[in-house]
Amino acid sequence: MIKPDLSLPLPVELGAVHFTGIGGSGMSGIARLFLAAGHRVTGSDRSENHNTEQLREAGATVSIGHSADNPGVADADALVYTGALWPDNPEYLAAVERGIPVLHRSQALAWLINRSRLVAVAGAHGKTTSTGMIITGLLGLGADPSFVNGGVIQSLGVSSAFGSDGLFVVEADESDGSFLLYDTAVALITNVDADHLDHYGDHDAFDAAFVSFASAASEFVVISSDDAGAQRVRARLDHPRVLSFGVAEDADVRVSDIVAEGPVAFTVSVDGCSYSTRLRVPGRHNAINAAGAFAVLVGLGHDPARSLEAISEFGGTERRFELHGVVRGVSVYDDYAHHPTEVAAALASARTVVGEGRIIAIHQPHLYSRTQAMAGEFAATYESLADHTIVLDVYGAREDPVPGVTGALVADRFADPSRVDFLPDWQQAADRAAAVAREGDIIMTLSCGDVYRIVPQVLDALSASPRS
Repeated sequence: MIKPDLSLPLPVELGAVHFTGIGGSGMSGIARLFLAAGHRVTGSDRSENHNTEQLREAGATVSIGHSADNPGVADADALVYTGALWPDNPEYLAAVERGIPVLHRSQALAWLINRSRLVAVAGAHGKTTSTGMIITGLLGLGADPSFVNGGVIQSLGVSSAFGSDGLFVVEADESDGSFLLYDTAVALITNVDADHLDHYGDHDAFDAAFVSFASAASEFVVISSDDAGAQRVRARLDHPRVLSFGVAEDADVRVSDIVAEGPVAFTVSVDGCSYSTRLRVPGRHNAINAAGAFAVLVGLGHDPARSLEAISEFGGTERRFELHGVVRGVSVYDDYAHHPTEVAAALASARTVVGEGRIIAIHQPHLYSRTQAMAGEFAATYESLADHTIVLDVYGAREDPVPGVTGALVADRFADPSRVDFLPDWQQAADRAAAVAREGDIIMTLSCGDVYRIVPQVLDALSASPRS
């Protein structure tokens, strides 16, 4: 992939902008804001999706497939690219040859944020949900922030929008260090569970990036009291205002009385007062996410009771435990989880919903490096929390294939081979999931790759198979 040079100065003016990889969750949100700001927007992606369709409706010209001949490539004033892009991309090469500004998506977002008061949410897991909760809370409190989230907020139907306030809320990406680019006022760190070591090299460098991110916050830092990595970062911070959140006894915003059956209920305590609520989403981890969002709102000066009430209206984001259909009594969900910790949280949420039913997981390994390093952790997580697992092949994203690294690495690490199938063929995987499932069960796809595309095949396979 292209390693961004985040030290380059941003252009003073940007006119027509071309987005290579415009259909991605982050890129599409940024492109939508450029459209709203009056820029001519063109772009391309390798396949159609909901984002490309929405962008066309909003006025963008979107091509499928990358080519130097695509509309906008020859006359754009700047090109914005995703981190998954390779240096031989023809649109990227054409922009370099023309000498126009070539910006990583984080640089384009920084250009949009400009002098806004920025709330930036970072962490290996929970960023999208926590960002969505902050945005939902602010809107419920009568504020009107600008925002860019990594997923569509279901109640709003969008992942980004311009607001009239001076506040800007963003999901900040730590995967390539680009979260260090922003001029942050408020930093929320959900956790520091080591990932993306292909970029950072080792755990200490990963921690150090979060220390830099938090240290640069001009107003205050909100950080987990429970996550070991977050606590390592906090120990290295020299910041005048840090708020911790979690179940730990010494947390500034403490979560207690969590009831995780169905939509999660809990109590948060701050400054000697306690407030209780029930969310519209399941999962113990979402009580923790809500506490982090609550800490941000209270830190910004909002009333605690009203803040928690506003956050409780958060209805989820797309690809986070998203129900796609129920066929012959089997519910089919999709989730973005792609790290063992995220998978554990997603499956634990599903367990609170499925009741006496079973969970059939369809796992698409994401990245060859992650699969190679964490195959055993993935296997242990699925074997302990799912009733049956179907493993697809690796979605490489920005990485070249690694010899010998396939989904079989995960399947082969199961202690009980009868509880797992390695099925690279998607139709076989869908048919197998439908054959295993019975009334009351959940089938759940998990990955930040394109596994969501198998969902229609699963629903069709359920319709075609006899009721168990």
